[in-house]
Amino acid sequence: MASKREMYICSLPPVAKQHAAEYLHENEEKRDSDICHILDWLQGQSHLHARRDPVNVVRFLRGCKFDLEKTKRKLSNYYELRAHCPEWFSQRDPCLPEIQELLQLGVFLPLRRRDSHGRLVVLIRAAVHDPKKHRQSDVFKVGKMTLELALEDDETVSVFGVAAVFDLSGVTLGHAMQLPPHVVKKAVHAWQNCYPVRTKSLDFVNAPPHVNIVLNIFRRFMTEKLRQRVHVHGCSLASLHTVVEPELLPREYGGTDGTLQDLIDYWQHHVTEKREWFLQDERYKATS
Repeated sequence: MASKREMYICSLPPVAKQHAAEYLHENEEKRDSDICHILDWLQGQSHLHARRDPVNVVRFLRGCKFDLEKTKRKLSNYYELRAHCPEWFSQRDPCLPEIQELLQLGVFLPLRRRDSHGRLVVLIRAAVHDPKKHRQSDVFKVGKMTLELALEDDETVSVFGVAAVFDLSGVTLGHAMQLPPHVVKKAVHAWQNCYPVRTKSLDFVNAPPHVNIVLNIFRRFMTEKLRQRVHVHGCSLASLHTVVEPELLPREYGGTDGTLQDLIDYWQHHVTEKREWFLQDERYKATS
């Protein structure tokens, strides 16, 4: 059985390999046996209809610093989340009008270049949608779809993690009302306990003075480590540029890497062209 399994082929550049070894406890000599251990365990979890390709398994191992028991818990959490939250993980056809609208708005935009720490920087435009028209669950869905595609595109994201920048321009009471505590709790649970990528920072820009009222709800469900990674920059782009280099950002954020519309067009096209991948991926989830 083991001989028929697909072998893992590492695509990491040398600097990422070194980082994975130093900070994630990735041992190249032991990695294949760790992959086999997780695949053997999955074989016995009949309720988890999980992806079995080695790249995906390694992604979860790295997200748990190669702690096998933590990896099992995170895999269980992830596939159970996919089963228990159909509002995020079903009807993921990118051609659906409600998804195309949010892609056109650019609610979730990974930047095209990595920061000086190797991290994927994601621009989350949290208030660009109309709360009277767009469901928050669809906003989360588009964000998760885009993140999952970014993880598929670049293996280094599983090594260096993600830096999230939340733009709160135009935030209203209507947006806040889309995020009652039970929704916030579920969203934080997904970041912390389910997805196989580490959130290295959460930076909030164009934040109104009362932003901490909403942020405190998020903080309530965060671990102390994640709470320490939350930073509010008000409306200061200069402050944002201390954590995200301007050469990575679009012009609208004081950067030099093209325009916001360039970034929106790229991700709308990329997500849409991967329609078949999303439709196939939808079947992976826990079963009763």
